[in-house]
Amino acid sequence: MASIETIEAVPQFGLCEAGAPYQARPCAFGIAVDDKGRIALVRIARETYVNWDLPGGMIDPGESEAVALAREFCEETGWAVTAGALVARAEQFTITRTGERRRNQCGFFLCELVEMTGGKIEDDHELVWLDPHEALTRLRHPAAAWAVTHWLRMGRVCGGRPR
Repeated sequence: MASIETIEAVPQFGLCEAGAPYQARPCAFGIAVDDKGRIALVRIARETYVNWDLPGGMIDPGESEAVALAREFCEETGWAVTAGALVARAEQFTITRTGERRRNQCGFFLCELVEMTGGKIEDDHELVWLDPHEALTRLRHPAAAWAVTHWLRMGRVCGGRPR
């Protein structure tokens, strides 16, 4: 009898211009939950607009997802975290404000808050704790909103505390 191989598709979000090159960009993002069941978002205020994202970002060469997530989370919020269970993977097609086309290859992980370190260096990022359902209405990227929805639907299966 032949073995059956299971392949889980990675969903893709965003608009992709046919034939245009998009640079692959591995990223790691965190879903951190406080004792009130709220999740961490960063509010990014620029001169002409405001974006809301999950804390996290690009994985530097030689970094693991867990190390990149911990570094990015701290740089954006000041919190030291440890990466926990993988919630989901997704790709987000985007064009940066400088016009670069990127295909963010995202891993979304539960995070355990360790301590406030004061290591925040991203001056335009503000940590905001929101009810997960409200966060869904604010998140900039559909891939992140999908990952939070996936986490909510998983319930306590992966260790989170969705309401």
